[in-house]
Amino acid sequence: MTEPRVPGRAYVVGGAVRDALLGRPVHDRDWVVVGATAQQMVDAGFRPVGRDFPVFLHPVSGAEYALARTERKTAAGYRGFAVHADPSVTLEQDLQRRDLTINAMAQDEQGHIIDPWGGMRDLEQRVLRHVGPAFVEDPVRILRVARFAARLESFRLHPDTLELMRGMVAAGEVDALVPERVWQELARGLMEAAPRRMFEVLRDCGALARVLPELDALWGVPQRADAHPEVDCGEHQMLVLQAAAAAQAPLSVRWACLMHDLGKARTPAEVLPRHIGHEARSVRLAATVAARLRVPAECAELAAVVAAEHGNVHRSRELGAAATLRLLQRCDALRRPRRFELVLQACRADHLGRGGDWPARPYPQEPRLLAAQRAALTVDAGAVAREVVARGAGAQAIAQAVARAREQAIEQASGARDPG
Repeated sequence: MTEPRVPGRAYVVGGAVRDALLGRPVHDRDWVVVGATAQQMVDAGFRPVGRDFPVFLHPVSGAEYALARTERKTAAGYRGFAVHADPSVTLEQDLQRRDLTINAMAQDEQGHIIDPWGGMRDLEQRVLRHVGPAFVEDPVRILRVARFAARLESFRLHPDTLELMRGMVAAGEVDALVPERVWQELARGLMEAAPRRMFEVLRDCGALARVLPELDALWGVPQRADAHPEVDCGEHQMLVLQAAAAAQAPLSVRWACLMHDLGKARTPAEVLPRHIGHEARSVRLAATVAARLRVPAECAELAAVVAAEHGNVHRSRELGAAATLRLLQRCDALRRPRRFELVLQACRADHLGRGGDWPARPYPQEPRLLAAQRAALTVDAGAVAREVVARGAGAQAIAQAVARAREQAIEQASGARDPG
């Protein structure tokens, strides 16, 4: 296919320019086209895909080309905008509607940087700064700024931008966000190298109490200093999340780490700081969050198991073979062995995510339980069942015989012995 000619003037914009200047890999390039109409783009062979504003796919590369546009706030929330796109809109006007100065730069086809709003200055000074007063019109920008704080760990949030974000929260703009968009931004931020910074920014501006009040409630809640030198439950949650990030854990593990101790915020005062029974409370709260944000099942299910069983996993060296098998069964480790590995990965992060010398301590529970799982899986349940049936016994006897065989295998593999 002949390479089509872009009508008007095309510029690379946004993240591709920012990342190239930072020396980071550039995977995708977004383009803005100035001085063209939608019909001219179609006539040139570009395929229209934008619902809310004119966006086109390049017929060969598949890259996105958007017509330069301006936006005007018409209603509350992030969808309440009227879009204006025609050949008269300038590149500077298009860049002005963007969130941060470091995302409001462009590069022309000769490689020259166009920077009308000070993005290069803020890259050099490591500052996250809003472009202009229109920042307050889109509440998604609060989540995006928090996510960029997680990605660009060395950057600080400009105090004026923080103040604007606080004002947006106070005005109720965050309450207009739809669950899918909240989850999308949280999920992306969780996968950054420093995800705790996302939640720090959301707390600083007050947005965390609106989008994740169950998590926000953990700060200021004490716990036992012998097991948690960091004491504060919110700080513990962030240390656990960072431990998962350091291990390059998948999203489901990081989400489980974020949810695992939510119940500690609901601990009755008379049992503080021990948090007796927090596991069951955490399961219920994690389910509430998952339903509200429409969290994918893979993440929600792992979070439920980790919330319910992390304490038992930590104590598993004290368990005999029968109790170890019951733990494996509650975690569905025999039917879903790969997911059990993720459960243990989250539990290891929970172990490491503490103050003092805890991050240097080994976590033998993980290899021991994996050995127990492998041993239990070696038992041929079908063969055991056939042997029991041959003796004329029924279903209950089959289940007992399979359990005994698995317990014996676990005892041999992991050294777990039952008392007596």
